[in-house]
Formats: sequence, structure tokens, C-alpha cells
Amino acid sequence: MELNADVPYPSLDGIGEDACSLRIISPAYAGRAGELTAILQYVYQHILFERMGDEEAAETLLAVSVAEMRHFEILGTLICKLGAPPVFTNCPPYPVGYYSASAVDYSSTPQKMLLADIAAERGAIATYNCMISKLTDERVAAVLQRIVMDEELHLEAFKKLLARMG
Repeated sequence: MELNADVPYPSLDGIGEDACSLRIISPAYAGRAGELTAILQYVYQHILFERMGDEEAAETLLAVSVAEMRHFEILGTLICKLGAPPVFTNCPPYPVGYYSASAVDYSSTPQKMLLADIAAERGAIATYNCMISKLTDERVAAVLQRIVMDEELHLEAFKKLLARMG
């Protein structure tokens, strides 16, 4: 199962150092509500749903976490191109405020997990759209616009799972 839009990601070729774009996009990488948190939360939930015997939810969460890993890798590469190492902090290149898994939602009931996921995906979409509106480099904005397409698919997948549960 894949949960990616059927559109290729834009090339990162030609993107160079840009401190302004770097500051704008960095929170999406390893900020409290960034891709790293999404990966950890969805893998955690995948394990719980698998343990509960809900294979559909477990597979969906694993597929979404893999898509988020791709976003994480793209953003890390983009951060490098923009001029900073991809350290796990809200504001590369500064090695302060390192990432903490405290932002992961550790709910353990199916409905609460999916409600947290829906809120996370809505928040990610809104955050990416806000970032896009601030960017002046159209190539960087195109990368984020493509990521938003995946996040919208994830949101719909989580809504369907929640609706199935009643």
C-alpha cells in the first residue's frame, strides 16, 4: 500500500543557499509538529493497531509513515541545499533545541489516535500552506506544494478509518 499522490516530486536541482527559505521550512523537518513527529507517531500507532488485530488501520499507518519518511528525507536534503546540516532541531544549523519525542501523541484508543492523526494532518497542511505563502523561491515552494498533496491523501485515509470505526 502506498499513500503518495501520483505526481513526481519536483527536482531539487538548482536550489542553492538561502537563509530565508531555510528559516521558513526548517520547522517542517524536525519541529514539534514536523515530519519527524509524524513518523514516530504513526509507527507507534501502527504497532498498537497491529496488536489490536486491526490490519487495515495498521497497514494504513505504516504506509503513511513511509510517505512521511520520504518527506523527511526530501526536507533534509533541501535543508542541506539551502545551507545547513540536517540536524534534528527546529532551527538548523544551530545545534540548540534538539528534537524531543514529547510532541508525539501517545493516545492508545483507536478513535483518539485517529482524531490526533486527523488534527496532525490538518495542521501540517495549514503549516505547509503558510510556509508556501512566505517563500520567494518558487522551486522550494513547489516541493512543499507536492508534499501537501500527500498530506491531503493522508488526511482522507485517516477520516475513512475513523468513519469505519463509527
